[in-house]
Amino acid sequence: MKRRHFIAAGLSLAAATGARAENGPVRLRELYNKDLSFSDLAHSLADRRITVSGFMAPPLKAESTFFVLTNRPMTVCPFCETEAEWPDDILAIYTKRTLDVMPFNVRLVTRGTLELGAFKDAETGFVSRVRLREAVYERG
Repeated sequence: MKRRHFIAAGLSLAAATGARAENGPVRLRELYNKDLSFSDLAHSLADRRITVSGFMAPPLKAESTFFVLTNRPMTVCPFCETEAEWPDDILAIYTKRTLDVMPFNVRLVTRGTLELGAFKDAETGFVSRVRLREAVYERG
């Protein structure tokens, strides 16, 4: 491939990544590579507001300001003991306000700032690898 084609392809990918983040929800699986490392898309969206859709897993406790967004409805909590066991189809969601708990089978659209890397919640001890901060959510 000639250099100018390589540069043009890179610019197209960058434009598509920006358009992807602005035009539609990011899929949970798009945040990871097959080896569970963060994808190039995840790195490019880090510290930016993104939209992700999914389902609210049952919260750990009442009057919480965080929940786990899952790829498919779950009637039980999918929480893990360590970030090493973090599945690639859930996302911790931290909100500004106390949660209005939604039924486990109602699709939600969430918007927040994407953060990557291990984080342990001081209040609950919950460990996440990836999360949305200052998130809002609605039925979707």
